[in-house]
Order: sequence, then C-alpha cells, then structure tokens
Amino acid sequence: MEGSWFHRKRFSFYLLLGFLLQGRGVTFTINCSGFGQHGADPTALNSVFNRKPFRPVTNISVPTQVNISFAMSAILDVVWDNPFISWNPEECEGITKMSMAAKNLWLPDIFIIELMDVDKTPKGLTAYVSNEGRIRYKKPMKVDSICNLDIFYFPFDQQNCTLTFSSFLYTVDSMLLDMEKEVWEITDASRNILQTHGEWELLGLSKATAKLSRGGNLYDQIVFYVAIRRRPSLYVINLLVPSGFLVAIDALSFYLPVKSGNRVPFKITLLLGYNVFLLMMSDLLPTSGTPLIGVYFALCLSLMVGSLLETIFITHLLHVATTQPPPLPRWLHSLLLHCNSPGRCCPTAPQKENKGPGLTPTHLPGVKEPEVSAGQMPGPAEAELTGGSEWTRAQREHEAQKQHSVELWLQFSHAMDAMLFRLYLLFMASSIITVICLWNT
Repeated sequence: MEGSWFHRKRFSFYLLLGFLLQGRGVTFTINCSGFGQHGADPTALNSVFNRKPFRPVTNISVPTQVNISFAMSAILDVVWDNPFISWNPEECEGITKMSMAAKNLWLPDIFIIELMDVDKTPKGLTAYVSNEGRIRYKKPMKVDSICNLDIFYFPFDQQNCTLTFSSFLYTVDSMLLDMEKEVWEITDASRNILQTHGEWELLGLSKATAKLSRGGNLYDQIVFYVAIRRRPSLYVINLLVPSGFLVAIDALSFYLPVKSGNRVPFKITLLLGYNVFLLMMSDLLPTSGTPLIGVYFALCLSLMVGSLLETIFITHLLHVATTQPPPLPRWLHSLLLHCNSPGRCCPTAPQKENKGPGLTPTHLPGVKEPEVSAGQMPGPAEAELTGGSEWTRAQREHEAQKQHSVELWLQFSHAMDAMLFRLYLLFMASSIITVICLWNT
C-alpha cells in the first residue's frame, strides 16, 4: 500500500514536471517548420498570441523593463522584451525580424499625464519583433497637453513645458521605465523636425526620473522638460509692423496745416482704420491673459486718441482767435515771449502805462504801428468840419488792437501745437523704447 501510494505521488510529480518542461520548450522556441515561401506560419505563434492578456515574464517578481523614446513630431517609440518569443533564424529562412499586429501582443499601458484630449492614435498598428523577443512599437499620436504658458512677452516668449510618461496599472514591482535613446539624441532629432514645422523652436530637453505615489502604490515615471521658443516673424509682420506704420502716419499728420481743416478728418479716419486693424488681428492674439503686445496696442490707440484731442484743442483756439478773441492773459503773453525767444532768461515785462486787460500794439512783439497813408488822414479843415477826428483815431486804434490780438492768439495756437507735438513724440518714443526693453528681457 505504501509503495503504491509513493508511486502515485511520484507519478503526479513527474507529470507536473513534464508539463512544465513541455511548456517551457514550446513557449521559448517557435517551431519554424511551417516557414517557407509564404512567410511565417501564424499557427506557430498561437501560443504567444494566447498569452496577450498577461505580462510576458517567466518570473512574476521580475519587473518588465520598458524603454521609451519620442520625438516632438508626436511619435512615441516603446521597446521591451517578450521572453515567450524567440526563434532560430537559421531554421526560419534567415528571418531575424517580423511585423505583427499590435492587437495580438501585450502592450504596456504607458500614457502621458498632461494629455488633455482623447488619444487619437490610428487603429490597426503593427509592432516589430526580433528573433530574440525584443518588441519595438511605434505609436504616432497627437498630444494636446497641459502647459502653463506665460504669454506676457508674446510673441517673443519662451515656454517651459513637461511631458510625464507613466503607467496606469503596473507599479514599480511590475514595470520599470528607462530611456531607449540619450536625451541629446532626442533633442537633435526633435530640433531638426521643428525647424521646418510649426511656430515653435526647440531650445532644449532634459529629463528626470520620479516615482508617483497613488493609493499606497508607487508608479515609475519619466519626466521630460521641454524648453521652446516662439518664432515671432509671423506676428511681427502681421501685427507690429502695420501698427508701427499707422502710428508713424499719425505723427506725420501733425504737419498738415490746422487752418485747412483736413487734420481732424484725417486723424478720425486713421483712428477708425486702427480699430478695424485690431478687430481683424484679434485672432492672432492669445485668448487668455494680458500680453505685452496688448499693452503696446492700447498705447498706440491712446496716442492716436491724444493726438486727435490735441488737434481739436488747437482747432478750437484758432476758432476763438479768428472770431472774437479775448485779450491774451499776461502769463500766456510771457509764455509766448519765452517760446519765441528761448535765449532770454526772463521775458520782457509789459509797460506800466498799459493798465487794461489787453495789450496795446506798442507792447506786442514783432508788431509795428499800423501805417495810415497821407491821403487817408483827415486834414485840419476836414477835422474842423466833421469834428470827429478823435473818434476816428480811437476806432482805428481799436481795430488795430483787435488785429494784433488775433495775431497773438494765432501765434499762441501755433506755439501750443508745436509744443504738444514735441510732447507727443517724446511720449511715443519713451513708451516704445520701454516696451522694446521689456521684450528684450
């Protein structure tokens, strides 16, 4: 009885060992007898395809090493070893690598944490398998990732983004991530691609390895830090250059004579055109935040509005000067003398005899007494006959004083126009230089 029991136990042990050995032999070496003119025999790979739902390891405690590589053209390259796939190339018509449908193989569940959109990878991709069991899977994908953009310096901005590769399911006990290529190789390949595509220029790439703790488990991660810079030529040509031209034309419009009445309509038309330009170019500007270029456009618009208000003010002064000008105040007269004679330290004070609010012709700069011809002067006989020589002389003095007051207001209007134009140019130059300095930093 005991002997029979021993034989039964030993038979079970041998049977189990026989199954293991048989499974090991069939699993690790693919039978190539079906290979020939028609390529690989699919039935020889059924034992591998049936194991697709399980991680391909012979020892469950050994993690699968998955190597990652990618390019900025959105191609994810993943490499790992499958110990259940191997064959002898000499017995398989010299075949060392073949392509298989990716749906028949175990694929690591690697994803990008910053991914915002649904994965739009095309279906029905294939993977390349070597005779040593190394699988290479290239996955083209479009990544709409989260990146905190600092758009203040747009369009001369530089951004730092991250791409974090991790696993949903497999912890560090089951899968470890590593690099298939060096970082400088990925950087060179990506830089060559971005030189001909897109509006961004790749400045550099760096990586860091980290562990993500989630639910008490650790997941392996590889974090890539991507430094990119925007190519500003599109925005300079379509935004900055036209805006600069419009501001320059607005500055040159100060040379239009105010008396002609063409300056105000011209500036209004220019202001309207600038607003239309901003509406048309709004699609090129960032939709969130306040970039410096928005401040620049607001500054240009403010300059145009200020120049329009200045023209309206000068036009009002000319209208006042040509209709019923009031006497020019003393402080405005002193300011006008100072502007007309910048070499003087102090303007000449008016004489004490002039106690009225206005200025007599003898006190006006650069004004001569009105000359009256001899034929127009009343003779003594006429004066005695009419008795109105004094009234005629007072009326003529009043007309001459009014004419000189008009000339003074005209001079003051032109002086104010020149002074405000200089202030306009000074403010415009300082503002633009400040914006350019901020962009350079």
